Amino acid sequence: MSADALSRLDRTVLPRLSPELRPVIDPAELRTRVVHFGLGAFHRAHQAVFTEHAAARSGEPWGITAVAPRSAGTVRALRDQDCLYSLTERRPDGHRTRVVGAVVGALAMGPDAKAVDALLADPEVTVVTVTVTEKGYHRSPSTGGLDTTAGSVAGDLTAAPDGHLTTVVGRLAAGLAARMRAGAPPVSVVSCDNMADNGAALGGVVHDFVRASAWPDRAEILDRMAEAVSFPGTVVDRIVPATSEADRAAAGAALGVFDALPVTGEPYRQWVLADSFAAPRPPWEFDGALFVPDVTPYQLTKLRLLNGSHSALAYLGRAAGLTTIAEAMATGWGERLVRALCAEIAPTLPAGGPGPAAYADDLVVRFRNPAMHHLLRQIGSDGSLKITERWLPALRELRARGTSTPVLELALAAWAHSTGTADAPADPVAEALTTCWRATARPAETVRALLRVLGAADLADDDALTTAVADRLPALRAGRVEI
Repeated sequence: MSADALSRLDRTVLPRLSPELRPVIDPAELRTRVVHFGLGAFHRAHQAVFTEHAAARSGEPWGITAVAPRSAGTVRALRDQDCLYSLTERRPDGHRTRVVGAVVGALAMGPDAKAVDALLADPEVTVVTVTVTEKGYHRSPSTGGLDTTAGSVAGDLTAAPDGHLTTVVGRLAAGLAARMRAGAPPVSVVSCDNMADNGAALGGVVHDFVRASAWPDRAEILDRMAEAVSFPGTVVDRIVPATSEADRAAAGAALGVFDALPVTGEPYRQWVLADSFAAPRPPWEFDGALFVPDVTPYQLTKLRLLNGSHSALAYLGRAAGLTTIAEAMATGWGERLVRALCAEIAPTLPAGGPGPAAYADDLVVRFRNPAMHHLLRQIGSDGSLKITERWLPALRELRARGTSTPVLELALAAWAHSTGTADAPADPVAEALTTCWRATARPAETVRALLRVLGAADLADDDALTTAVADRLPALRAGRVEI
């Protein structure tokens, strides 16, 4: 049956769905107690699912209002569906689809700024979560703090706090400032982005924004925030591919109604959080979330092994003419790459996290899942931001010890190669990367220039490294992956 012939997913059709397809809790029983910035697929397949189960199993009304920084179209589509959407778990033994009901409101950050600020100041709201990717933090590559010279940030700093703010950092800072001025209860702001020290990074840029603002009471706001706002670090993990038209058709067939905003994901999901909340929170542990004193061991393991392997597979797979992670794993080199990269990086990981060898075993199983169609192009986008977090710290540490780094050199070569291709993945500094290839015909010099664009002058000055990376380029140009 075509999408046009199906009823649209909304609350009125829920009674017609079989029980296993319905939300695990009646959305009408929830109210907004969590505000989330970022209306992408990952949040809807990860944090929203944990929150829905926490509400269902605790009987507490933990609903989410999601704020889209840019996509007003997604907000309209979600509102048209009473904020319902479906999640399909892509399992090797068959897909499983159901409707998720944790989201109870959807706002567009610009047009709905007053409503967003009202929620941020609402005493009922005690948790704010964020998934806006590395780009949304506007951090300076040299300092790690807020880049106040970036055009969008500079514009927000000169705008009125209740005016049109274009960055999540600015909107969040202004909303928290209003909350502090109103004397509202404490709140926890939780980064769920794939970044090292994501909680500290988010707290840093928000504090930097307040500090750089022209608000006359900024010192008082910062003092109050030190007491009433926490920024717990987290580790989030679930592979969530971009939604395709085929996914929409499959969701409609499973539900018998049309869902404009379905998401898909692998069966596996993990959430590790620092136990440093300043206010009441959903009991996410009821759905398997892990609260620990320090997320760093888990964070670095996930960032360097899973995300690091993902990026390596993306760039090497594209060089070999492949399209998805599963295709890369089906080659003769895919599993060897994952295991070799994990073994090479393992000595840089702190104690207290999952065992690297067992973790690599899990990655091989997850990445091989034939039901997943995670696009290499999607994973390879924004590489200048991602590999700076995923590869370079481990590379620096290993080379400082005098340890050989052949797998990281191969991965770095594949990334470098991708930046010079006609179909290079999207990147915020794409123009600067392309310029590196025009400036010189000497491969090692090109590699040095690319590393400098990443802010890695120390690695650019490592002649042995740049030569080793450059030596890998001819094979990659020929589509060969040599491990």
